[in-house]
Amino acid sequence: MDSESTTESVPTQAAEDSNAQVPAGPRRIVLVDDHAMFRAGVRHELGSSDRVEIVGEGEDVATSVTAILETLPDVVLLDVHLPGGGGAEVVKQVHATQPQVKFLALSVSDAAEDVIGVIRAGARGYVTKSISSEELLEAIDRVAGGDAVFSPRLAGFVLDAFSGSIDVASIDEDLDRLSAREREVLKLIARGYAYKEVARELFISVKTVETHVSSVLRKLQLSNRHQLTKWATDRKLV
Repeated sequence: MDSESTTESVPTQAAEDSNAQVPAGPRRIVLVDDHAMFRAGVRHELGSSDRVEIVGEGEDVATSVTAILETLPDVVLLDVHLPGGGGAEVVKQVHATQPQVKFLALSVSDAAEDVIGVIRAGARGYVTKSISSEELLEAIDRVAGGDAVFSPRLAGFVLDAFSGSIDVASIDEDLDRLSAREREVLKLIARGYAYKEVARELFISVKTVETHVSSVLRKLQLSNRHQLTKWATDRKLV
């Protein structure tokens, strides 16, 4: 995380009403990311602050939902791409029983389908991982208080999307189910790469490629490589 990024908030009347209800003291945080090194980095960055307390962690949809429901934090820092269905699936499962839990997406991606997918699921904000520690702390405070917070380059895009300038319905929820690596494999397979070529391109084993392809077919409810190629071509992914 660097010091050049800033955040922009979109306050609402609900935010003003809820600010008075947020208790004093550190914000209780659940940290959700499938990369252990990133979670360790966030713990290190925020650990010296008395403004937050990390009360739980998750590395996939199942472990994240469990951690959130057990601790009921003030804010969940949520990665978009997670094994088991993605960040949007975490939001949906938690909000099914605990709609008051607030989510702040913290992702390396600024792709339209990622941003709109997780916001549509119910997240209160979306910032990229280039955000500085101080700005992240501020974003956590704002989301806990009820504000909607976005990185500056995303704020206008999100407002355009939900004002009708961008067709939100066109965002593909099926694609959002795939992890970043699964999307990479999908695109290469759809371009005609053999499994060995995909493995060489992505520096992974052929067995791992096979696992990713099987996962993609299952998530998209497709039967074979031909259907996968047509699915990707129809969505102009290749």
